[in-house]
Amino acid sequence: MVNSSDRSPIKVCITLGTRPEAIKLAPVIQTFQQLPQFDTQVVLTGQHREMVAQVMKLFALKADHNLDIMQPQQTLSDITCRSLKGLETLFVQMQPDIVISQGDTTTAFAAALAAFYQQITVGHVEAGLRTDNILNPFPEDANRRLVSQIATLHFAPTATSVENLKTSGVTHGIHQTGNTVIDALLRVAENAPECDIPGLDWIKHRVILSTVHRRENWGTPLSDIARSFLDILERFPDTALLLPLHRNPTVREPLKAALEGHPRAFLVEPLDYAQLVGAMKRCTLLLTDSGGLQEEAPGLGKPVLVLRETTERPEASAAGTAKLVGTDPATVLESASLLLSDEATYAAMAKAVNPFGDGHAAERIAKIVTEYFA
Repeated sequence: MVNSSDRSPIKVCITLGTRPEAIKLAPVIQTFQQLPQFDTQVVLTGQHREMVAQVMKLFALKADHNLDIMQPQQTLSDITCRSLKGLETLFVQMQPDIVISQGDTTTAFAAALAAFYQQITVGHVEAGLRTDNILNPFPEDANRRLVSQIATLHFAPTATSVENLKTSGVTHGIHQTGNTVIDALLRVAENAPECDIPGLDWIKHRVILSTVHRRENWGTPLSDIARSFLDILERFPDTALLLPLHRNPTVREPLKAALEGHPRAFLVEPLDYAQLVGAMKRCTLLLTDSGGLQEEAPGLGKPVLVLRETTERPEASAAGTAKLVGTDPATVLESASLLLSDEATYAAMAKAVNPFGDGHAAERIAKIVTEYFA
């Protein structure tokens, strides 16, 4: 406890820069803004622009400040330095009691560091996820580890993430809350969102939904992933691929070169979050290197094949909702074929219990922050 009980309201600054952060922090922002004990300010770094704007609109959220740092071909150093300096200026002006960041992005790391430099309490949403390789995913695993060393309140989604924090030397302020992405998913899914793609027949085809963007998959792994997609489409003529392309040319151009023109490969611009939820509800299975989709898809009963060599979400594999398959075309084809041809295997993954939460994580986080400042 650091504040006297007569101090009110608690000045909260919630920072975000990318679409995954916006999705996972939307329930937190909504919850904090609805509670009278908080004076909540939302700060965008602008690490992503259009994709964040879509999420903010969907959840009826507005930013109080926008650093607008996004530039063409920005490097990790560019993002870190511009975010750190801009946030320092804002935090000096705002004097928040707590800065809340989410996950493993460069924005999350910069926000935590900027707050630490001003000796402001740091709350970390989705704390404690780890792989055994600090370079994979890069730079995300390092970002999480660095934030954990300077955060005061650690909002860990699962028992595994709690243990990861303890193993990494964190001894105080750990709270198991569930993952806020399930809060966001269930709120959007309640409205039965659609995902209408011209030419894609959701009834005629079993649709494979895929997203690919991780840095560690750039280059040869990305070519292997594209080969895998073509192999699956060839083996199963009743399947179609729905692939929203990341805006980064390093990702989208190789995928377009390999897949564009295939009659059952639907390469589209990034779906807004409501459309993505609609696609998850209607698809047969997911092939992805996204961390968030490993958490979300099981909430809708959809099996996930993870196109990565490591994952900081081993709970999904342990629960049977996801399977780590890497990027080797033969391995990906074999795993996808089993799900597409064996009803029992498919059902076992589809019906497994999602380990990532019950939709009330944001409420728990608000309660923890309230009690901390009581």
